[in-house]
Amino acid sequence: MCAPFRPPEPSQVPVGRHPLWDEALAAVNRDLAATLPEQRPLRLTVYPETADPDEQVYVALSDGEAHGNPLMPYESAAEALTAVADAAQETVSERLWRVWPVCTLHDLGMHPREVDGRPSWWCAGGSREGDPAHVRAAIGELPTAHRLHRPNRKRRKGGTPR
Repeated sequence: MCAPFRPPEPSQVPVGRHPLWDEALAAVNRDLAATLPEQRPLRLTVYPETADPDEQVYVALSDGEAHGNPLMPYESAAEALTAVADAAQETVSERLWRVWPVCTLHDLGMHPREVDGRPSWWCAGGSREGDPAHVRAAIGELPTAHRLHRPNRKRRKGGTPR
């Protein structure tokens, strides 16, 4: 009889081992705290028993659950920040089954993109003409989430929105 397979336990990467990723993750965690205040901060996680002898570092939820590809070495802080934001978005979206972050102007998911040399959260814009794609905020600078104004929303009896 064979023992059941158990995947390796993830462990938290010590702060300071990857300073560029630590700094990038701190900025992404500011956005997470502003938009999903109920979530605990993301962390860098390593799975030590992988086929690759090099350490594979992932962006994970606070419980160590991650999704997507490991982070790769980057030349610049801007590249690292964009990559960490992308990995964080992948983990949050897949593990929590929700779109993150969401543009408060269009109610659409945003994506990390370097615009004019600055890592930013980019929104594809609305579906109507004159509602173009835009940068919502630099990564690490998302404003606190607020409820969208939805003019076509159904109203309850008495005229108050649901």
